Amino acid sequence: MSRMSRKKSVDPELAAKLSRRNMLGVAAGTGAAAILGLSAATPAAASADRGRGKGERVLTPGHLGIQLYSLRDKVNSLGFAKVFEELERFGYDEIEYAGYGQGSAGAITLPQLRQLARNHGLRPIGSHVNYADDNNPNAYSFAQNLNKVLDDAQALGLDHIGTASGPWRYGATVDGWKRAAEDFNTYGAAARKRGMKFYQHNHAEEFSFASDQPGVRLYDVLLAETDPKLVYLEMDIYWAFAAKHRFSKTGDGKPAPFDPLSYVLKQPDRYPLFHVKDGVKNEAARDGYDMVDVGDGDIDYKKFISAVNKTHNGRKDHHWQAEHDNPVDSLLFAEKSADHLHSLREKRGHGHH
Repeated sequence: MSRMSRKKSVDPELAAKLSRRNMLGVAAGTGAAAILGLSAATPAAASADRGRGKGERVLTPGHLGIQLYSLRDKVNSLGFAKVFEELERFGYDEIEYAGYGQGSAGAITLPQLRQLARNHGLRPIGSHVNYADDNNPNAYSFAQNLNKVLDDAQALGLDHIGTASGPWRYGATVDGWKRAAEDFNTYGAAARKRGMKFYQHNHAEEFSFASDQPGVRLYDVLLAETDPKLVYLEMDIYWAFAAKHRFSKTGDGKPAPFDPLSYVLKQPDRYPLFHVKDGVKNEAARDGYDMVDVGDGDIDYKKFISAVNKTHNGRKDHHWQAEHDNPVDSLLFAEKSADHLHSLREKRGHGHH
């Protein structure tokens, strides 16, 4: 199927699904409301389809991916082939793996998986593998089986191979994180020899403070102690904003505000990959947000992606993976996220919304 088969940003079937979800009281945010409005063709709704025409698109063509963890239920029940078919239809360009099996859908080999992705025009951009399981020498992890992990990544044709494990292997001290950074440099050097980039994906806790030095943010230790030519980062934007909510005071209570975007703008070359995950602000929640489908929340992705794209080489070098840890309907989440991100435009023709 050619890219021309990409669906228009609003289709009646999706609007019907969303209105059904609305009636069920399942969080349908403003994105859904705008789409629903379209079926009534009101002027406000008409501007919701401003999407494809006005101004430069924020998202770089060819750089929209999805973390397959979000679709693990469908991968396990329907298999990769069916899921990839849908992702192609929704207009995704890239995929990030969270494991290479398809559960009850049956066995699949790495060469088969590689070919399948290619058949659906999906470029495998990365994969999450466990960092370390020191109680199990046979663990499928970087620490226990580095060569096997890298062999598999190469067999799949991945550009990046990484971990969503935090650098906690040796504890939460500055020294513990320096040791973990050495591990990461080792994995990065091994990946680089094979033409791949090693990366680490953050959750919120990486932005917390060292147990022995309450004024030192652990994430800063990771950045300082890893070699930027060997160790890259995938910023999970949602978790970084959750961290901003949780860790804007040092371990001993002094103010320590930070901005996730400024980390990226300081070293844009270190951040090839991003997780695009949305949340509705909720001061009462531990993380300051309740996770929702991309486009239904309060995280300003238009601003974030635009700012990153304005960095040197930005439009070429950064890849955006949609994600939701526990979507209500994972394929609907994938479809809505693609539609929302494809519709973001830099300069709208008119100011009203």
